[in-house]
Amino acid sequence: MNAVPALATAPLEILHEVFGYPAFRGAQQAIVERVVAGGDALVLMPTGGGKSLCYQVPAIQRHRAGRGVTVVVSPLIALMHDQVGALDELGVPAAFLNSSLDGEEARRVERDLLSGRLVMLYAAPERLLTPRFLAMLDSLSERGLLSLFAIDEAHCVSQWGHDFREDYLGLSALHERYPQVPRVALTATADAHTRADIVERLALEGAELFVSSFDRPNIRYTIAEKTDPKAQLLRFLRDEHEDDAGIVYCQSRRKVEETANWLVAEGISALPYHAGLDGDVRRRHQDRFLREEGLVMVATIAFGMGIDKPDVRFVAHLDLPKNIEGYYQETGRAGRDGLPADAWMAYGLADVVNQRRMIDEGEAAEEFKRLQRGKLDALLALAEAHDCRRVRLLHYFGEQSAPCGNCDNCLHPPATWDATEAARKALSCIYRFRQHGDTGFGSGHLIDVLRGKVTDKTRQHGHEKLSTFGIGAEVSEAQWRGVLRQLIALGHVQAEGEWNTLALSDSARAVLKGEVRLQLRVPSEARRGSKTTRRSTGGTERPPPLPLDNEALGRFAALKAWRGEVAREHNLPAYVVFHDATLAEMARSQPHTLEALGGISGVGSKKLEAYGREILRVLGA
Repeated sequence: MNAVPALATAPLEILHEVFGYPAFRGAQQAIVERVVAGGDALVLMPTGGGKSLCYQVPAIQRHRAGRGVTVVVSPLIALMHDQVGALDELGVPAAFLNSSLDGEEARRVERDLLSGRLVMLYAAPERLLTPRFLAMLDSLSERGLLSLFAIDEAHCVSQWGHDFREDYLGLSALHERYPQVPRVALTATADAHTRADIVERLALEGAELFVSSFDRPNIRYTIAEKTDPKAQLLRFLRDEHEDDAGIVYCQSRRKVEETANWLVAEGISALPYHAGLDGDVRRRHQDRFLREEGLVMVATIAFGMGIDKPDVRFVAHLDLPKNIEGYYQETGRAGRDGLPADAWMAYGLADVVNQRRMIDEGEAAEEFKRLQRGKLDALLALAEAHDCRRVRLLHYFGEQSAPCGNCDNCLHPPATWDATEAARKALSCIYRFRQHGDTGFGSGHLIDVLRGKVTDKTRQHGHEKLSTFGIGAEVSEAQWRGVLRQLIALGHVQAEGEWNTLALSDSARAVLKGEVRLQLRVPSEARRGSKTTRRSTGGTERPPPLPLDNEALGRFAALKAWRGEVAREHNLPAYVVFHDATLAEMARSQPHTLEALGGISGVGSKKLEAYGREILRVLGA
């Protein structure tokens, strides 16, 4: 067994020397100290909160103390590549083992692992549990060179969570096989039920729980009623995010392809991403998104976990996610650099019906379906809310807060109306359909009857003669859609069969009797007028992360050009070399010596040694 040095480098010294940061943020220090001391930890920290430092700093510290390698469990090849590339830039020996390596490359990594040279090794859970890999871990353990297990995206172990991965279930074997090795499990999203599941499935009963604030104050949340979703998305992109990098989420592969092609036709740089694409195409598209500026990725939820790109300025949803955890995880990919970003979503009645049907028609046990319905209800309540979005979002994760002043409802408080009588009229009309001998109709026809609109269908079925024909003429079509969304969301109405025909549930009786009140937001009408024209940016760059005068702006542009050359040479995303915020501070302060340059946040010792003189040259020092 290797001798352990009497003194090892303190975590704060590692943070400054390796990563170039002057201090830990939030709970990072407490987490690092717990893990360095050999304790287990379960870490819940929002995307962009600095989760990776919570195991990278302990990994370096424990390696320097002679305790060997940290094994990082990660579900995505692309994330492993970027993490290892970033660590290499920092001078930290790290590697990954995955299917992208050929035989000789994999054997070289294995030799480095067994020699104890590596500080960190990244591997997917399915590889980690193979006999060959476990034999290598056994060898390290016997020599006292197995330091730490870091389980990233730990919510994947929970069947109650939003992104269950069956391979994660086997990770409890790590504790059984190597009980002396500490573990840190990390995730950005987990409600109380999912947290309990993580603890049970990973045998983390003795772990200290660290829950950071889920608030991402730089993200503005906006949820709009679907009217013409493509036109709404285009307005959002052109008015607020022209030439910005962002993600547009769609539910189906077909819709992803159609939306990406449509955006390209509208002059917006966009690429599709979904599990049905060839693996090489997916990798190519993801690499372009990470390395290029101003690209829009249109994707299913197959895209995004572990995406470290800091300057994603918006995440848009054209379809309703399944639950708040999924929504939070996906929107959290915006604004990782702490600068202003948008989470924009359009949703409508069809979204509510489709999500309900997917749950009801699934093959899961009834207990699972019941929990999923509850999660969907919470998301629908967020979408229909007329108070602060952020307060509701944080409350879901058990965090109390005050109105944020930065969501759509805070900035433009919606008008509300008492929809109780309208709801009773809608339920009465559905009842009259059945009483009339009809098997049921969808929402469009129901609204036509309520508003007294004569159509071929109303004539065909004699619905002009119903007592409910025209009883809701004073309510707009948009308001009726809101009423039906809420009635379905609350479970008072069910959409049945292939044609989504509406039927009353048992709880509708209480609404009909006036025992249930319904207060709804007044829908905002779609803006009308001439088509928005694409604005020209005249080739100007996106504003820097902090205010700069004209001379500093020139230095910032020169630094970005230099960074781009280095990134291409090293085959890395530009932000892995330096973040925009670090370049902006260099441009602002214009250091003239290596010592002064080393004092800028984000400039560690290895990067100072590798790039310091070149940066001073670019700055004209």
